[in-house]
Amino acid sequence: MEKRYNAFSQELKRVFGCRVHRISVDAGFSCPNRDGASGTSGCIYCGGKGSGAHGILPGASVTDQLEAGKEVMVRKYKAKRFLAYFQAYTNTYAPPEILRRLYDEALAVDGVVGLIVGTRPDCLPRETADLLAGYARSTYFWLELGLQSPLDRTLELLRRGHDFAAFRTAVGACRERGIRVCAHIILGLPGETREEMLDTARVLNGMGIDGVKIHLLHVMKDTPLAEMYGRGEVTLLDRDEYVGLVCDFLERLRPEISIQRLTGDGGHDHLVAPLWSLRKFEVLNAIDSELERRGTRQGSTVAEAGDERKRG
Repeated sequence: MEKRYNAFSQELKRVFGCRVHRISVDAGFSCPNRDGASGTSGCIYCGGKGSGAHGILPGASVTDQLEAGKEVMVRKYKAKRFLAYFQAYTNTYAPPEILRRLYDEALAVDGVVGLIVGTRPDCLPRETADLLAGYARSTYFWLELGLQSPLDRTLELLRRGHDFAAFRTAVGACRERGIRVCAHIILGLPGETREEMLDTARVLNGMGIDGVKIHLLHVMKDTPLAEMYGRGEVTLLDRDEYVGLVCDFLERLRPEISIQRLTGDGGHDHLVAPLWSLRKFEVLNAIDSELERRGTRQGSTVAEAGDERKRG
């Protein structure tokens, strides 16, 4: 069934002529929000192993992790092409010469046709941005920037260690260099109204973002957020609320923006709540069905929601 949003998987098929699978890599990076540069406790929702770390082969080289991931993808999907996804922690948090060595090692693995690098907006100095621009010119490349929310009060609550201005500066540096940016946002954050969450789409529209990953707020074990949830200080969205919110968000997002995630499950071993998120494909099917029921699609109400660029 044709999606009513600009699915990243379809873009990959257009570019490469086949399905391309992402393989997550933990290259041993740290995070300025853990090593004392910006903080020591990390974001309130982040577990001790970093974003997306479950399932990654711990302690192995980049090459070995990719080869192990390839073996699984080939066995399950008969996959032939792959993107090396530097996902865990902050993957530009090292000198450029170290980054180059790691990225080049990934690209040297047979079948790897591009890179995705996840990082923070406050970890993109000029020399690193210039390095990434070289990869953007020479291979298929995406930079993922964690935003979560454009509201500074929310970023402070999350203990992000940076403000929205840092994100805007990082995006500007990427646009100057021709680097495609995928922004991470979270729906259902404490203290945000539905209108504020949906207004994030307008903000991203106006910044020229190329892709978006939409996450729901997960409560993971051994995190400050889990402690807050245990004390009754955090209310989570139920499945129907989340599905409706995602559809509203997509309708307000420019149609050319690549949708690279609509939900996530957090992993059985680490997730506290919401447990309905573990049924990921049911959630995705519910989003498809709701857009179909409404007769809408990504970008349907962009003109009504407004575009920051048009407002000057």
